Amino acid sequence: MNDLNQANRPRFGEPQPERTQFPDFYMPAMPPLGLIEAIEKRRRRAFADRKRRRAFRQRFLPLLAYDDAILDDMGHCRDDIEWAAGLPLQEDATAALLKRRAQRRRQRRREL
Repeated sequence: MNDLNQANRPRFGEPQPERTQFPDFYMPAMPPLGLIEAIEKRRRRAFADRKRRRAFRQRFLPLLAYDDAILDDMGHCRDDIEWAAGLPLQEDATAALLKRRAQRRRQRRREL
């Protein structure tokens, strides 16, 4: 056994074998799956928020070009649409606008 170990060792004065070097781009171990899942959930939620906001803008912002009387006939108010357009991305502007519209209708019914 000793002879085999001696044969593999370099002798004094002989060039040493090159050690393996790390490449310029080193990939560490895989991150925890919980972290990956949390990042994916956040990305999906942000995408859904942007999609909802885009749908709101396509549906309601063109209504601001109409006259107030026409908006009233449709059941909307210019101030409510502008208010909903200023909501943060995390809130569903369409749902908030429809909720505010329903509150306004209830108030009108109570007044009559």
